[in-house]
Amino acid sequence: MQVKIEKLIYGGEGLAHAEGTTVFVPFVLPEESAEIQVVERKKNLVRARVEQILTPSSGRIAPRCRHFTVCGGCHYQHILAEAQLGYKTEILRETLRRIGHVQWTGPIVPHASSPWGYRNRAQWKVRPVDAKAADAASRAAIGYFGASSSALCAAEECPILSPLLEKTLATLRGALAEGALPVTLREIEAFANDDDTKLLLNASFAGMPRSPAPLADKFRALLPGLESILMTDPGRDAMELFGPGFLTYQVSGRAYRVGHLSFFQVNRYLLEELARTVAGSARGALALDLYAGVGLFSLPLAEAFDRVVAVEANPASARDLGVNVGAQGSRIEIQNADVEAFLKKWREKPDCVVLDPPRAGVSPGVLARLKALAPPAISYLSCEPSTLARDLAVLTAAGYALAEVHVFDLFPQTFHIESLVRLVRSQ
Repeated sequence: MQVKIEKLIYGGEGLAHAEGTTVFVPFVLPEESAEIQVVERKKNLVRARVEQILTPSSGRIAPRCRHFTVCGGCHYQHILAEAQLGYKTEILRETLRRIGHVQWTGPIVPHASSPWGYRNRAQWKVRPVDAKAADAASRAAIGYFGASSSALCAAEECPILSPLLEKTLATLRGALAEGALPVTLREIEAFANDDDTKLLLNASFAGMPRSPAPLADKFRALLPGLESILMTDPGRDAMELFGPGFLTYQVSGRAYRVGHLSFFQVNRYLLEELARTVAGSARGALALDLYAGVGLFSLPLAEAFDRVVAVEANPASARDLGVNVGAQGSRIEIQNADVEAFLKKWREKPDCVVLDPPRAGVSPGVLARLKALAPPAISYLSCEPSTLARDLAVLTAAGYALAEVHVFDLFPQTFHIESLVRLVRSQ
């Protein structure tokens, strides 16, 4: 069928209507007409792929990566970077209105990133192709899952990676092609430090070598910047560490230890701006940093508040957080606890609460305790607009009003949206 795209929606698709059905199709732009092929039909909903763009948008550009539309990692390489941020801004505004019934008519402050070479972390899948092939390049491949697929898209390039990570990908691709790495290798996660000179590597196996030390030496020989490698075999619940177990990442003159199993933001260009904006201009006696991670926001908060209580459930992140508070330890109290369990016991009213929850958002129990504590200000950093809208509906009904809304383009070329909402108590 032929359709005309009405708008972009969250998830990387365009929305259209045809023949009495709602149509979702990726890799399009508003106002484009396209010939599409239906790939899935559910009642009055159709998912399709583009067969041909009949009337291209003037905003359409040529993608930079040869794997675009096949690899599942990027969704917007056909759109100018500044336009991507504009679309994300409007998608966020519409999602707040549609799901949360939050009518935000004020400005949404954009925070743009360099559109290429921004990722400091990548996760690559490794799959055997043909172990008996005479051609060595057919033995194993490394890359990403394909778009809407669990099939491997072997990556010969990835321009959103930092230079060190793209070089690492090329080196590993060559080593696998030569049969220099075990055929049981299934996944590699690489993390680069702030100046893109050192690497942290997680390697997962479906059968780790009985003597992993020589393999660790081989990885070090292949990757001169490798500081530490963690090898795991989930099937045998086995784990081997070679190296210190962490990297040090500098943000705004502050040193953050980031371990193999700790969370850290992936955009190496916007970290300083993100930390500064989340901490904001709030001042007071007590701040709660909930879902604190390794302390990216706890440390700047400690410069503005007499006390900061940082709550983090992940033991690995909490250990890194303990190191990172360093000399500010007297002002930062660390709680290695589930946020909801912590708040059930907490009775002191904070002046400010920072929320940085996972994609699932804030649980009803946490929202109930926040309503009871009634802090004057809440800063909510979200990576999922739908759960943000859901949670804001609860908070605005409890007497909070939106004071600021920001969009950080932490993930250029993708549909992902990182947003910050600052709320103040209005009653």
